[in-house]
Amino acid sequence: MKVVPRTVTVRELVKGYRDDGEGGVFGYGGKLDIRPPFQREFVYKDKDRNAVIDTVLKGFPLNVMYWADREDGTFEIIDGQQRTISIAQYVEGDFTFEDLFFHNFPADKKDLIQDYALTVYVCTGTDSEKLEWFKTINIAGKELTAQELRNAVYAGQWVTDAKRYFSRTGGAAYQIGGDHMKGRPIRQEYLETAIRWAAEGSIEEYMARHQHDASAEPLWDHFRRVIDWAKSCFKTRPRLMRGVDWGPLHGEHHDRLLDFDATEAETKELLEDEEVQRKKGIYAYILTGEERHLNIRKFPEKTKREAYERQSGICARCGEHFALGAMEADHIKPWTRGGKTVLKNCQMLCKPCNLEKGTK
Repeated sequence: MKVVPRTVTVRELVKGYRDDGEGGVFGYGGKLDIRPPFQREFVYKDKDRNAVIDTVLKGFPLNVMYWADREDGTFEIIDGQQRTISIAQYVEGDFTFEDLFFHNFPADKKDLIQDYALTVYVCTGTDSEKLEWFKTINIAGKELTAQELRNAVYAGQWVTDAKRYFSRTGGAAYQIGGDHMKGRPIRQEYLETAIRWAAEGSIEEYMARHQHDASAEPLWDHFRRVIDWAKSCFKTRPRLMRGVDWGPLHGEHHDRLLDFDATEAETKELLEDEEVQRKKGIYAYILTGEERHLNIRKFPEKTKREAYERQSGICARCGEHFALGAMEADHIKPWTRGGKTVLKNCQMLCKPCNLEKGTK
């Protein structure tokens, strides 16, 4: 892994600066990809942007920036995008600082700004080496998500095309999957989820395998199939559905024919059931029948002790005596048949008996 520091002046940074909107933002003579298409919108507020310009005007050092060497003579910003755009927009005359545009300054003051030196670390190495380095940067306090780090490591046409679908608020993935997805597209959380749903191995393996593909359309098609399937099975309830891991559920159950009205009736019943503690697990439970997804309300310790004393420490199943710590509370009438988590419906079983009952 090679990490080479270099000094870049503002004059060099903003040379050939252009903002193509959704097409990306470029600088450094066209060699620096400041914001790959659909990656992240400019999010600095006026006070943040002004703080950058104030730092430059006073000659104080800005934090170090990080670029990734694409090995074709071009670079992509890993950290420093917001600062870079703030500087470039000011020099381009997009806003004023303390009521002055850049062009309002005399020539010597303009030169002072344009000759301001930025410290940039250019990172070159294998994909795994770069990923470890960028993780280290993140640990050191840089506000990068895990997927933003991966995008830097596996930069290329495939990542750029994937961002077109998944990395814009109000974009394609947001339009069809916003009611089912958790996170923010511009922080690459939609893209991360979509890849995880499609990947048979790790996200890194998937991105490495597709890094040089020209199109991310297969990823987009898979994402659409997952969301369309979820919509066909269950009535949309955004607050309940966001964050459900739809990808694995689709993978295991997409061939089943589900009755929409039946799943809606069961969903309503489970939502109204006070015994169900984890409502987001309703969909996985309906598909798998596994109660673990629902976190059914457990008997409180006081109830367990009362049931234990009532039984004199005798297991209700095998008839042997056990210490309280060697026993577990069990629903006499199962929750699936309407049993409540109350003392009247509680019995104490030894752990082997409870395990044996649970497997039947």
